[in-house]
Amino acid sequence: MPTGSCLCGAVHITVSGPLKAADACHCSQCRKQSGHYWVSTNVPRGALKVAGEEKITWYRSSEKVRRGFCSDCGSVLFWDPAGHDFISVGMGALDKPTGTHLERHIFVADKGDYYELTDGLPQSEGY
Repeated sequence: MPTGSCLCGAVHITVSGPLKAADACHCSQCRKQSGHYWVSTNVPRGALKVAGEEKITWYRSSEKVRRGFCSDCGSVLFWDPAGHDFISVGMGALDKPTGTHLERHIFVADKGDYYELTDGLPQSEGY
């Protein structure tokens, strides 16, 4: 089972089942919160177990989405869309081996101007 944690170890993540392929989001909100672009995998809510949940602080970045981070170390861990049966888990918080790969880039029209996307993966201007 895939596992992970925040930087300080106050929050631990366990996913039952294999991870889906990840996407890299280049929107300005993800870039501002993470410091670069955000890479995550969608996990069915029932497959995610979180220890240290009391250390997660949620920030509502829009009417439809909240973002979860560790209140102790600030690690960005979750992107949680309201009304969906999944929650996105940051790939950087997961331990190796993840058993998955980067599948695509999204919101590339909003990407930073200091880097290029040259890996040949599919790109879309939205989701």
